This record gives sequence, C-alpha cells and structure tokens, in this order.
Amino acid sequence: MSREVILHDKETGLILDGFIDAILNSRINFGNAVIIGIKSGGVPLADIIGKAVFQHFKIKCEIGYVSMTFYRDDPFAVRKSANATELPLDIDKKEIILVDDVISSGRTVRASIDEIFDFGRPEKIWLAVFIDKDGRELPICPDFTGRKIKAGKNEVIHVDVLGKEKFVEKVTKK
Repeated sequence: MSREVILHDKETGLILDGFIDAILNSRINFGNAVIIGIKSGGVPLADIIGKAVFQHFKIKCEIGYVSMTFYRDDPFAVRKSANATELPLDIDKKEIILVDDVISSGRTVRASIDEIFDFGRPEKIWLAVFIDKDGRELPICPDFTGRKIKAGKNEVIHVDVLGKEKFVEKVTKK
C-alpha cells in the first residue's frame, strides 16, 4: 500500500473555504435546514458547515449523523454494524444538507438517503461532498463539490480537515 498527499494544508484549507462559501451563498433556506453528516468522513464536515452557518447567519441548524451500513447493496464492501444513526427528531419538510468527504460510486449516498427516509420525508436533500473521486455507478450528482480528483478503483481518497495540518491523500492498494 502506498500513500501520496495530493493536497497539502494550505490548498486543502482554500478548497474547504470555497466549498463552505458555495454552500453559504446557495439557495438553501438555513432557517429550515438540517445538516446531516454521513458517518464517518462526513461528520467533521457537517460540524464545520454548521459552525459556518451560525457565524454567517446566526442560525443554529440542527446537526445529525447517518450510518448507511444497513442499506448498502454491496454487503462485503462494508461491515454491517449497528453504528447508530443520530438524527433530529423531526426531519419532515426540512431541507437536508447531506454531507460526505468523498463521493465515488454513489452507493454510500444512495444508502444514506434510504436511511434518512426511515426517519421522515424531507422537503429537499442537497448533497455536499468535499472530494468527487468520479467513478459514479448511480445517477447521483453533488450540488456542492470542493474538488474533483481522478483516482482509479484501487485508489482510496482520505480527507483530514480536523488535524493540525489539513490534507487530502491518495492511498493505492496493491
């Protein structure tokens, strides 16, 4: 296995700033929004977006987290676990900002949306992903993307926006 940092701290920070600005300057009604991070990579980004919404608009959006493992259609790709979904009590008629660090096939997003609908029927779901790895297998397209990165099927993209040094790295499985 080999690792290569493809975006270092400064560039990752600039991309993160642009990503958040695009969300803040969108048509989202933040007064009726719930931010949901897909476990595990979307959790820190959901928290960062929630803080940015509060700083910019003085609106405290409810934040939740979704675990999509029970809805995956590739049972051997992820270990099925009871890593619980944590959502606000009421998501009916809310605008959902669904957040993840990386999108590739679209299967994680599809499974997460299935999980969300077990809790209610939102008015709209906005998809925000920090890195678009490409390789879509389903017709799912993010509304907000930080950066597109080309990577092969044997390459995994890892994002760290919480560490002292922010980075995006490509891990190649041999």
